[in-house]
Amino acid sequence: MLNSRTPLRSKLPTTGVSIFATMSRLALEHDAINLSQGFPDFDCAPELVDTVARCMREGNNQYAPMPGIPALREALAFKIERLYGRRYDPVTEITVTSGATEALFATLTALVHPGDEVLLFQPAYDSYVPAIQLSGGTPAFVTLRPPDYHIDWDEARRAITSRTRVIVLNSPHNPTGMILGADDMRELARVLEHTDAVVVADEAYEHIVFDGARHESMARHPAIAERAVVISSFGKTFHTTGWKIGWAAAPKALSAEVQSIHQWVTFAVNGAIQLAYAEFIRKDPECRSVGAFYQRKRDLFLSLINGSRFRPLPCRGTFFQMADYSAITSERDADFAMRLLMEHGVASIPPSSFLYGVDPGPILRFCFAKRDETLERAAERLRKV
Repeated sequence: MLNSRTPLRSKLPTTGVSIFATMSRLALEHDAINLSQGFPDFDCAPELVDTVARCMREGNNQYAPMPGIPALREALAFKIERLYGRRYDPVTEITVTSGATEALFATLTALVHPGDEVLLFQPAYDSYVPAIQLSGGTPAFVTLRPPDYHIDWDEARRAITSRTRVIVLNSPHNPTGMILGADDMRELARVLEHTDAVVVADEAYEHIVFDGARHESMARHPAIAERAVVISSFGKTFHTTGWKIGWAAAPKALSAEVQSIHQWVTFAVNGAIQLAYAEFIRKDPECRSVGAFYQRKRDLFLSLINGSRFRPLPCRGTFFQMADYSAITSERDADFAMRLLMEHGVASIPPSSFLYGVDPGPILRFCFAKRDETLERAAERLRKV
């Protein structure tokens, strides 16, 4: 039994509870509209639930194979080749994981050793830094700046050292809604010519891209793909964030390293859900309707907050909208986010939660993956701020 004399030494002493869990809890406690944590308040397709139930009734309820159900790995190989032109071997180069976050954790744990540096572009998704630190690595940051949050590749070059082991890239980008373009891919390829670093690509929002833009998956570009782990997830595409199934695609040697960690973290994930996803991916590998669906949500939210004192920043992908509140207050983002929740009943995320040692400025992140009536109610409150 623990007592006051029991020595405890945290491996992550500065991390605490994630801002997402905190804001969602407070939204529930104060009956606020939750535009903070990135999950829909509507359900997934009934046909998908029916397919999962059928797969369960057919007896697919025991441990799945560690790297994933073969049918799903084959469907993913088909999808990736169809969309991005690269063929991954479904047997040796695709690993099914417990969401993109576990894929990221397994990959970073496999690649990062004590003393290694990992280049991150911040604002950065909050799971990256703890995974790096737990492996004894050191995060190095290049800061993306509003309003467009484009990468300054000259700054990236200056941040790379002989100890840079991994470069993490996230597109479409959470929290900013930025997407990488073809020019970024050319710059990245040039950067990689002068380093031995491996690219870890977080592409969980790959199908949520707007205004006719093309998702530049790392898998599209051979010089990058041959030294990259490309990670994605079904949760955002199918409105099933709670099912937590993602994947990592990489050349055989890299995949073996990812699996060497994955097998000791979750070993395997729900087999019936894997089989259901495999059927849906085979039928619709492009998933084009998802981008159009969320573009309509984005446009609706923007139209609803028009006339408020929030100034929206460009959003080219994901289901997050950054908004400048400098016309309202000079408060720090965390303080204003808390006041917005307590006094006006709308929960948001302060981007300082994604930043290290940098002030994000007067900006909040709102999630528009919500029912139209939820967005309407939230916007009504925001217009009054």
